[in-house]
Amino acid sequence: MFAGSAACLVVTLCITIGIGTSFAGAGGVNTAGFGLGDSVVSEDASQTEALGVASDTGVRESSQLANSAQRDITKGIEAIEAKEEADRIAAEEAARAEEEARIAAAAEKQAEQVATNPPAIDLSEVDFSVGKEAFIEEWTARIDAYLAGSPLAGQGVTFATAAWDNGVDPRWSPAISNTESSKGAVCFLPYNAWGWGSSSFSSWEEAINTHVAGLASVYGHTITYSAAQKYCPPNYDHWFSSTLSEMQRI
Repeated sequence: MFAGSAACLVVTLCITIGIGTSFAGAGGVNTAGFGLGDSVVSEDASQTEALGVASDTGVRESSQLANSAQRDITKGIEAIEAKEEADRIAAEEAARAEEEARIAAAAEKQAEQVATNPPAIDLSEVDFSVGKEAFIEEWTARIDAYLAGSPLAGQGVTFATAAWDNGVDPRWSPAISNTESSKGAVCFLPYNAWGWGSSSFSSWEEAINTHVAGLASVYGHTITYSAAQKYCPPNYDHWFSSTLSEMQRI
């Protein structure tokens, strides 16, 4: 009877041990499985964090590049604007210096004319000291009024500008055009309204500029009796009185 009890005890222990072992094995497997899952989750989080850091870094770098590019463009624009401003100032100074030189040259020609060969016409109206813009504006209007209805109509600005550029009386060339060709109505050569040698021209502008420059270089600042003798030797007395009368009308 003891032996049977012992056998039952052994069987019971074996069953208990087997069941315990089974549960222990199952628990181990589950524990290992949960451990792997935690590792995967941890790795995914690390990768997400790394991607986030990389994304932030890329945004910052792009922003820095954009800011740098903007700064570079701004500097370029500022440099261009500074150069344009410097060029504008230089051009204004050059124009001012040229204007002052023209005024001084015209005043010198007038003084020389008065001292050596007194003009036959009052020069007080021909004031170069007012400056280029005012001078051309005044004489354009006056000459246009004088030439109205003639082939030379509308050329007042050409005469006035040429007079300014050459420092001569702006009334002189328009008046000669009346004496020689009735203000361009009877030209012996194309666009030659002044009986000017044997020259022909391609336009009134070319002709006017050439004639006014010729007056300045050969005949002086304004009309004189000696200039009439040189310009029209065969009939200088009539030429002088006619031209002077027309100048006084402008």
